[in-house]
Parts: sequence; structure tokens; C-alpha cells
Amino acid sequence: MKFTVLTLFPEIPRAFFEASIMAKAVEKGIIAYDLVNIRDFAFDKHKTCDDKPYGGGAGQLLMAEPLGRALESVKAYKKHVIYVTPSGKPFTQKKAQELSQKEEIVLVCGRYEGIDQRIIDLYVDDELSIGDYVMSSGELAATVIVDSVYRLVENVITPESLDEESYSDGLLEYPQYTHPALYNGLEVPQVLTSGNHEEIRKWRLKKRLQKTLANRPDLIVSARMQGLLTTEAEQMIEELTGQVSLKRTRRKNRRK
Repeated sequence: MKFTVLTLFPEIPRAFFEASIMAKAVEKGIIAYDLVNIRDFAFDKHKTCDDKPYGGGAGQLLMAEPLGRALESVKAYKKHVIYVTPSGKPFTQKKAQELSQKEEIVLVCGRYEGIDQRIIDLYVDDELSIGDYVMSSGELAATVIVDSVYRLVENVITPESLDEESYSDGLLEYPQYTHPALYNGLEVPQVLTSGNHEEIRKWRLKKRLQKTLANRPDLIVSARMQGLLTTEAEQMIEELTGQVSLKRTRRKNRRK
């Protein structure tokens, strides 16, 4: 799989591609990448790539001509082009899995107030947002997408590592522990050192449900709608929500 990143600041994503698991995937030939500096396609000696928007308003926009020439240079019309923008569709784990099946992805990194709409109309297949907030760097957002996608490509990491991750089946991941067994007065839950794999499985499922209920209850609703929750999971949810209600009642009684 290949990632091509169009950017005004190639040094930002370069650090990511040259480190850690990504660097190993590149070395093995599983992942390839190309960093294209949009400034190389500017017309004037100052390498101007931005200008004021028509109709007025604050800020600058990336101009259509340098960016269009950069896209043509990588034959973007034959590939899947993503523009990372706060006004795009939410980027999800499901979308990451879908993109991991592509042979090549081109990512356009915006700056300032964004890019000329005509580039979006002519070249872009997906407008994606990594969250409901605004960043000054399209490079950082693009790197988030690359990181979420490449790790799902076959042979980058072991399949077992992906099985019970957050969002893999509609739930958040369970708590994890490693050595030492006692840290700052806190012990590793005994069930994890018991060797009873069935009890460990149940504990982990219950903790996943507990964490999802606390942090992302909307995911429980979605999982139910998709039929992802087993009878066992539903029984655990009933038990957990009953415990929560009981705790709240006890707290109220103490206050009285």
C-alpha cells in the first residue's frame, strides 16, 4: 500500500514515516510513501501557494493552480484522494478498515482557511474530519488517518492485536496490566493471574461494557442496532446499570 501526502511542510509527516512500526513496514516493502511539496509547483520565484479568498473574509486559501499541478504530477485522478478538513465526514474505525483495502491513497493537507473548492470538485473522493475541532495543521490530521489505516494492512502487525481493540466490535477496549503485580499500593486484578481463561474472557467483556457505558454510551446503542451484542453482554449491561443505579441511591442517602 502506498500513501502520497501533498503538503507545504513535508518535514512534519516525514518524521512519522521514518519511525517505529511504520519505518519497519516501509523497510519490509509492505508500505510505501511519497511526500510532495506543493511549493514545488508554484509559478513565481517566491513559491506562492496561498491568496485571499474571493468575497472577502479573514485568512488565506491554498490556490488551485499549484495544488492542481501537484495532484496531476502524482496522477491523482487514478487514485483515492482524501482532503482532511474539519468540515468533512467523521473519520471512523470502519472508514479506516475500508481505506486499508486501497492500493494507494493521496492525502491533501490544507493550511490557513483551507483549499480552493474547485480542487475538491475536480479531484477529491473523500473529505474527512478527525474530530469536532479545528487545527492549524492539515499534516497532523493526515498523519492520524495514515496511522489508523496502515496498521490494518496485512502483515503490518499481528491480527491478534486487532481483535479486541476499541471500536473493533462496537465496544471500547478493556483495561490492561503488566509487571509489576503491585504498583503504588494497587494490585493487578486476581482474575488476570488465575490462569482461568474463561473467567478472564468474562472479566474482559464486562470491563469493556463498563468502560463503554461510562465513556461512550452511544456506542452501546449503535451496537444494539447492529446486532453486535450477545445475550451474555446484554445480561452484563443489565447488571452493570443496576449497580450504577444502586450506587447513586446510596450516595443520595448518605448526603441526607
